[in-house]
Amino acid sequence: MNWREEGLVFPCGEDQLVGILALPENPAPRGVLIVVGGPQYRAGSHRQFTLLARYLAQSGIASLRFDYRGMGDSSGALRTFEHAQEDIRVAIDRLLGRVPALRDVAIWGLCDAASSALMYAPADPRVGALVLVNPWVRTEAGLARAQLQHYYGARLLEASFWKKIALGQFNPLRAARDFVGSFWQVIGGSRRDDRGKPLPERMEGGLRSFKGPVLLILSGKDLTAQEFTGVVDSSAGWQSLLRDPRVTRCDLAEANHTFSRRDWRERVASWTAAWLRQGPDSSGNFASSAGRSASWDDPRA
Repeated sequence: MNWREEGLVFPCGEDQLVGILALPENPAPRGVLIVVGGPQYRAGSHRQFTLLARYLAQSGIASLRFDYRGMGDSSGALRTFEHAQEDIRVAIDRLLGRVPALRDVAIWGLCDAASSALMYAPADPRVGALVLVNPWVRTEAGLARAQLQHYYGARLLEASFWKKIALGQFNPLRAARDFVGSFWQVIGGSRRDDRGKPLPERMEGGLRSFKGPVLLILSGKDLTAQEFTGVVDSSAGWQSLLRDPRVTRCDLAEANHTFSRRDWRERVASWTAAWLRQGPDSSGNFASSAGRSASWDDPRA
């Protein structure tokens, strides 16, 4: 399918946001807003957001990837993901204004961008779907629990760990101190923010309030994803929500947090495009169109 990219500059309060629109010739009725997570800009780690947008455009799906205020080429003061609601709102305004054929928008977010999207979406009826990738649910207790469950045990199986011991490079007192610190953080509970609820509870409330379909993608080799599954495993509320038929979960067992390998990025992009076009079939499998090839080697940003 023919498509093109164009740069956009649009206001957010007294500042200017910069984004890239990927526009197919005949766009599908649902567009995608790619929200950037963490201290990065619209290209993403390993150019994932650039490549994702181009894959979607080749599949007939319009998208906008943009920089928050204070990041990349956008002006203004730096802000956290919990204070990006206005940025998301005006980006949706711009996407729908530039592509009037769109019926609604899916927000695609990695890490804390997924968290921001989840807390934003229930308040905006123009958001019809969410793609949540390795959602950030970080609390001190949650991080410590994930480290106890996934890091310390795995270290015992690593040859590099035993090599350090043999070479006298392992400090048992420091390791014990770190382990005990993690243990006390787990039993000490979750730190609350200035609104009175821990982040996982606010995200759970967002998912409960949002009524559209959700695609959840989790990496198997990622501490952030492991923290998220830890929260789910310890919460009946989260478990109930993820059993809802409107939630589709895909796990990529070998992938890391930012999908640094080409085949991992391609898998995430194909899952996203297939789900947006038609979703999984009755058996939970994606249609064969999920394997459609795309041009991933274009070096342009």
